Amino acid sequence: MAVRHQLIRRPPHEVWDVLADPALYGEWVVGPSQSVPLDGNWPDAGSRLRYTVRLGPWSAEGTTTVRHRETGRELELEAAFKALGTARIFLQLRPWGEDTLVVCDEHPLRGLGGTLHNPVIEAALQLRHRGMLARLAKTVEQGQGQGRGRQRPRPRTAARHA
Repeated sequence: MAVRHQLIRRPPHEVWDVLADPALYGEWVVGPSQSVPLDGNWPDAGSRLRYTVRLGPWSAEGTTTVRHRETGRELELEAAFKALGTARIFLQLRPWGEDTLVVCDEHPLRGLGGTLHNPVIEAALQLRHRGMLARLAKTVEQGQGQGRGRQRPRPRTAARHA
């Protein structure tokens, strides 16, 4: 099971704002170039997004379904990508002082991804998570969530004495 964490220098509600905005899905998830809500009210349980992955002239579509959510704390997704099968992605937001510790846990559920799951695939998932969580941190810290424009004051630095 690929588990990774990232400290994001914003409070949990600002991280949640990004996770809850379907238009920002492609900003923080590695792979999709665009996403479109299919039904429901993202991220309500059962709601779905269709996303497109592009590699040069090649493109393919997948869907992501919300399986569980605890507003501001947990988001559990099932991503389905054609022949590769499905994967469970669980994101947990933990307050860490004024910041947020995001824990990501992903593993294949069905299809080819589940059948071929091995230490090499696990290493690839770790690399994907590193990129995905870094992108999530950047998106949140740049204030791109629903609370756009809210900026946390930067801490003052101590003056240097000569």
